[in-house]
Amino acid sequence: MATFRSGFTLWQLVKAARELNEDTRVRERIDAVLHIMGGLGGTYGKGRPLVDALEDVAQEAILYGDFGLAQRFQRFAAYARGDLFLDILENYYDEEARQRSEEHMRRLVTMGADRAVAALDALCRGQPDATATDARDLFLGIAQSVDYLGLGTGEGGIQLSTREVRRLQVHGHMEIVLRNLPRPATPEAARMMSDVLADIDAGLLAQLLELKARRAGLAALRAAVEDPDSSESALHACLKNQEWIFGGAYVAELARRQYTPDTILDIPLLRGDGTLHVVELKRANIKDLVIRRSGHLMLGALAHQAVSQTQNYLRVMDEDRHRILADHGVDTRRASATVVIGHPRYVNGKVMPQEIAETLRTYNTHAARIEVITYETLLESAERMLALSSAQQGPDPSDPREEPAV
Repeated sequence: MATFRSGFTLWQLVKAARELNEDTRVRERIDAVLHIMGGLGGTYGKGRPLVDALEDVAQEAILYGDFGLAQRFQRFAAYARGDLFLDILENYYDEEARQRSEEHMRRLVTMGADRAVAALDALCRGQPDATATDARDLFLGIAQSVDYLGLGTGEGGIQLSTREVRRLQVHGHMEIVLRNLPRPATPEAARMMSDVLADIDAGLLAQLLELKARRAGLAALRAAVEDPDSSESALHACLKNQEWIFGGAYVAELARRQYTPDTILDIPLLRGDGTLHVVELKRANIKDLVIRRSGHLMLGALAHQAVSQTQNYLRVMDEDRHRILADHGVDTRRASATVVIGHPRYVNGKVMPQEIAETLRTYNTHAARIEVITYETLLESAERMLALSSAQQGPDPSDPREEPAV
């Protein structure tokens, strides 16, 4: 059951965000959110209508091309839906709240350093001839003992208040940020790092960081596919906001997943011409993805069911095209779709990967709007895209294998 949230802080953040975009349609969507939230006091519109209205703003911002604002309202919707704590939202969009959290983090770091000094003092008192190795072993033992600590649920356990749980989430977010920072080992290295960062091309750095994020996302998807117990939701989580994996024809993943009462899409993608492309995800572990009947290979029952389900999605959106276009700005008439299902590693019946690929190619040749692919095909295509993107960055000047041009 969803735990809907809203309040004065969200109302303030939405009002402030309204000034960040001049597009009439985007502002109309934001005004609809503010209308639902009402004025000061009350419940501020807490509930499903508020979540839907916030997602509508995110979608309209995507259509306008303002992806920063879209992400902002996607986070607002996550908070209103109960998936995100207010502290995290404030850290993103409330400068004063972020400064307070950073100050709290600095105090914790200082306190930790003080405790480390106290531990070293105790070591030296008990062992005056202690070496750096002894100190290392001491802290290694402390670090390993942390694995045995936990939060119990009985009377002897530590009970955390909601505020403390939120604080843990905040520090988890900060820890992720700190983990990716460079750690120069010496003052000289720190100065060299500073010089490098001062001279680096910001655009190139952004591209390199994007490539790194894409490689990490692809590795996570591959790990999920190779786990035979991965559910559809686990695979969906790996593909969330990873529209690049499906090819360069798609501008973004749309915020809204439901356009008709009985249709909830797995991944709705926006094409460059404003039309919709539906991605329907199924499990990777499908033993009867391709079956052999009377000497011929054909798709199994689960694949046919997935295609039929997707056909129904496209049909109902075709029929409701005018309302969807008017309400959400997305053209669903003659929308296309991709069904991602199965992987050759799980198929039984002595069917070779090449035979699976040929069977799907034959099936897709006779289909007009729906393409069926395996997770292997999806991963291989994404790997090629990454390799091409990496090659376009040019050779690494620090790579000794790269010979200078003559």
